[in-house]
Amino acid sequence: MQLGLHIPSFTWPGGPQTLNSDLARTASAAEEAGFGYVSVMDHFWQIGVVGPPEQEMLEAYTTLGFLAAHTSRVRLQTLVTGVTYRPPGLLAKTVTTLDVLSGGRAGLGIGAAWHEEEARGLGLPFAPTAERFERLEETLRICRRMWSEDEEPFQGTHYRLDRPLNSPQPLTRPHPPIMVGGGGERKTLRLVARYAQACNLFAGPELAHKLEVLRGHCEAEGRDYDEIEKTATMPFEIGPDGEGVDELLKQLRDIADLGVTTVFGWVHDAADGRRLEVLGREVIPIIAQW
Repeated sequence: MQLGLHIPSFTWPGGPQTLNSDLARTASAAEEAGFGYVSVMDHFWQIGVVGPPEQEMLEAYTTLGFLAAHTSRVRLQTLVTGVTYRPPGLLAKTVTTLDVLSGGRAGLGIGAAWHEEEARGLGLPFAPTAERFERLEETLRICRRMWSEDEEPFQGTHYRLDRPLNSPQPLTRPHPPIMVGGGGERKTLRLVARYAQACNLFAGPELAHKLEVLRGHCEAEGRDYDEIEKTATMPFEIGPDGEGVDELLKQLRDIADLGVTTVFGWVHDAADGRRLEVLGREVIPIIAQW
């Protein structure tokens, strides 16, 4: 098992004036501690479970490009991009650019989008649920085509690409790994089985059931369940001096026993570095052996 540092908030003590140095230092500290990933949300307003919409929020792919310049080993991706926020050809090009400039460390995290208030506020398209899932499937097909060097025109229900040219191609071959985020049992997990290399689920009481649903979709699609990376998301609740490490290890052990191999977590006051050091010293070496 490995850990990913998820950064859902940019409201930090120094404010926007020091956010560049704080963010660079945090990502570097996470890499030094042994984290395998650094991820950010793909939102333009802060989401309600974290804070009010007026709190600071950075555009995701600009942020990941900045992080690429300040790290050398961690993989970089969103948790997760809303499919309606960018046309699929642009999205494939954006992730490709991140992969090339990071030296082959980009992934595509994607989902059907949900934040209607944010989209309406900024004038972004936001379709009904069924259409968003149709767009998600077409986007997955387009990204895979653009990453295969197949320039044949794409004609779908919602998108038309006359020439899906993508040059340069990603360094990661056959393409940056695709993660479909969400636990929807009829559509989301079916798309994981059909198109993705990873799923992302909440580390809650339903996790075992969701994985069994995914297994069923894999059987229906003729896909090897074991080749899909199982990832989960949760808070890493420890104090600056290591309080809570034992409980966190127990939670991670329970998740690992279900087959989850990567856990993305957010860390309180990550910018001060102390909790990241504790995780690197007292958690990551242990779970790396699971």
